[in-house]
Amino acid sequence: MGDRAQEERQYLFDKPRNVKRLFGLYYPWLGALLLAELVVHRHSLFPWEEWPGFYAAFGFVACVALVLAAKYILRPLVMRKEDYYE
Repeated sequence: MGDRAQEERQYLFDKPRNVKRLFGLYYPWLGALLLAELVVHRHSLFPWEEWPGFYAAFGFVACVALVLAAKYILRPLVMRKEDYYE
């Protein structure tokens, strides 16, 4: 009985209607933030911090750099041979 109830359980984002609602809220909020970035004055230390979309681009590049560093630098350091547990 426990396994069957687990299989039939519906989560919030299993229904496409809820996903559409989420994106219906997400996109206008994203647009408002982009418009606010053009209007609100930031007290920046460096000139490149005033570029529109600088922090979004910086965050994206940093995230990609972390993934690549984990894949090509960290993985070879911690990876074991295939027959390690045999």
